[in-house]
Amino acid sequence: MRPAALRGALLGCLYLALLCLGGADKRLRDNHEWKKLIMVQHWPETVCEKIQNDCRDPPDYWTIHGLWPDKSEGCNRSWPFNLEEIKVLTFNYISPADSSHRLSSSPPGLTAGNGFWGGVMKRPLQDTLKMRAYWPDVIHSFPNRSRFWKHEWEKHGTCAAQVDALNSQKKYFGRSLELYRELDLNSVLLKLGIKPSINYYQVADFKDALARVYGVIPKIQCLPPSQDEEVQTIGQIELCLTKQDQQLQNCTEPGEQPSPKQEVWLANGAAESRGLRVCEDGPVFYPPPKKTKH
Repeated sequence: MRPAALRGALLGCLYLALLCLGGADKRLRDNHEWKKLIMVQHWPETVCEKIQNDCRDPPDYWTIHGLWPDKSEGCNRSWPFNLEEIKVLTFNYISPADSSHRLSSSPPGLTAGNGFWGGVMKRPLQDTLKMRAYWPDVIHSFPNRSRFWKHEWEKHGTCAAQVDALNSQKKYFGRSLELYRELDLNSVLLKLGIKPSINYYQVADFKDALARVYGVIPKIQCLPPSQDEEVQTIGQIELCLTKQDQQLQNCTEPGEQPSPKQEVWLANGAAESRGLRVCEDGPVFYPPPKKTKH
């Protein structure tokens, strides 16, 4: 083959290779694109009752499950979890179960129907915002508790890191703790008279109360009743936030239907949430902690 022809053939191969790489890169970007964040909090009593493993004395308050980008997970498998990077967040905490937290006043600007109180606060982390209190691993024994944080970082945090405010492990976990405190779901439910009880609520009680306070449509998830149960059990509450500045937004719009890609993502999320599904309208059980049932 003549040199000119050889060069042409090589250039053609190179061009095709670049096209293939470009297509693969686009598919990778598409798979990791996301539009909103989901602040997920779960009710430990429900988690422990259904998992039935080495759960012991679960917290009697709502705790963080995770801060999840929608439709994206496992974005950077070369970025492993490092406990040392968040060590400052894991000690010297005051449990939100203590009386001072439970009976605290509303955050500044909170009034019924007022929506989110003043948007995102810019104050630094307080000593009470610590991982072991607000983001505990409720289903594993003490030596294994950091594996829950490892899972959340590698599956969700590496995708959230597309945003500057979340682009390190300390920022991701720290911002999640800030959001937990700002949203203050525990106090909101208590102030609205919604507390664990052996008597059933209506799902609408949760939906309407949360929408009235936060000014957005949340997503409420339940475990369906087993054969010996009468009603579904509340397990998880999701509040959705804008991608860049973490302002509250609706989790779903009226009449919105998930795309095929979203349905796959939602199915994966349901598997991670251990069988939880969007609650059906009707009665729901909000189980009291066993040690304080009344």
